[in-house]
Amino acid sequence: MNDCLFCKIIRAEIPSEKVYEDDATYAFLDIHPVNHGHLLVVPKTHVKDIYDIPRKDFSRLMETVHELAPIVKAALNADGINIGMNNEGAAGQLVFHAHIHIIPRFSDDGHRHWHGNPYQDGEITKVGDALRKAFEK
Repeated sequence: MNDCLFCKIIRAEIPSEKVYEDDATYAFLDIHPVNHGHLLVVPKTHVKDIYDIPRKDFSRLMETVHELAPIVKAALNADGINIGMNNEGAAGQLVFHAHIHIIPRFSDDGHRHWHGNPYQDGEITKVGDALRKAFEK
């Protein structure tokens, strides 16, 4: 896609701090990191999100994430790693080219996790039923 920010980065039309590249994936530092060392791992082929990416290509993308995550942790002496993918605007996706975040975490970094949204009485069963029914299709 010609106007995609990440496609332009992959084609070196826009500079990035590339840290890894292979035939199918490209990894670079996020310019608005949660913590220093926050990576974005992208497929070289333009796909919008998890709904658009073929299973084989998603598996290849996750293989790269699996390879890089422990290296990021060790290189930065991080206490942990968050792996995340935002899909669609409501989930926080800002660039509509599929990408996985590898975020180094530190015990004292001050970032909070999700707030949680507890189920009310009986709601968990209704949601479970709806999902099980959808998975049967």
